[in-house]
Amino acid sequence: MTDPGTAVPAGKWAKPAMTHTVEFYHSRVRALVAERLAASGKTWEEAVQDPALELTREDFERIERELLDTGYRFEMSAQISLVEEPDKYRPLGKIKDTGEGEVDESGRPVIGTGQNVFRADKDITGTARLVSTVETVMDMLVNGVPEDTIAIIDDSGGTLTAPILEHFAGVVCMGGTVRSHLGILTREYGVPCLMDAVLDGLHDGDVVQVEYTKAPADAYAASDEAARARIVKIS
Repeated sequence: MTDPGTAVPAGKWAKPAMTHTVEFYHSRVRALVAERLAASGKTWEEAVQDPALELTREDFERIERELLDTGYRFEMSAQISLVEEPDKYRPLGKIKDTGEGEVDESGRPVIGTGQNVFRADKDITGTARLVSTVETVMDMLVNGVPEDTIAIIDDSGGTLTAPILEHFAGVVCMGGTVRSHLGILTREYGVPCLMDAVLDGLHDGDVVQVEYTKAPADAYAASDEAARARIVKIS
C-alpha cells in the first residue's frame, strides 16, 4: 500500500501528525487553502471572512477519495459502515482453518495473535465464544454470560457488546486497533482484550489461553508480529 503520509516543511508546522491518515488530511487541506488564498489575491484577514473561499463537502470528499485511491481503507466502528460503504472500509476479519499454525513452548497449537490493549496480571484461560450477532448478545443479556467466556468479536465499535462487555473474562477482536472504541471500552472496564486479531483454527467452544500479559501494543507504531500476543488452544 502506498504510504499516504506527506512530509511537512521544516519550521512550518510544529511536528507531523501522529498518524499517516491525519497527516494526509492536514497536508491536503493546507495545500488547498494556500492555493485558494493565492488565487484570490486577498490578504489572509480578508480571505477568512469570504464565504466563497470556504472548503466544501465536495472538497473533503475529493481528499477522501484521493486517500482511498492509495489503497488505504478505514477501520469501521460498526458493521453498518461496511454494509453501507464497503469500498471505504477494511473487510471483517475471518477465522481461517489452514492447520498450518505454529506451536508454543509447551507444544500447544498457536491459533491466533493480536494487539494487546493493556497488560493484565495473568494470562486468561477460558472458552472461546463467537459473539457477532444481536441474537447472541440478547441471549447472553437475558440468560447471563457463561462463566470464563472469551468473546470472539469482529466489530471493533463496541456498541454490539457494550451491554454485556464487563461480564467477559476476555475479548479477542478481529478488527480495529488498540485505539478503536472497543479497545477503549475494555480498558475502562478492565477486561483483557486483543485487537486486530488474526485467527487460524479457532472454533466456537474451544478452550483457549490468551497471552494478556504481553506488553500492550504501541498505538501508533507499525504492527510488529513478534510483539503480538498469542492465543493457544488448550482443548
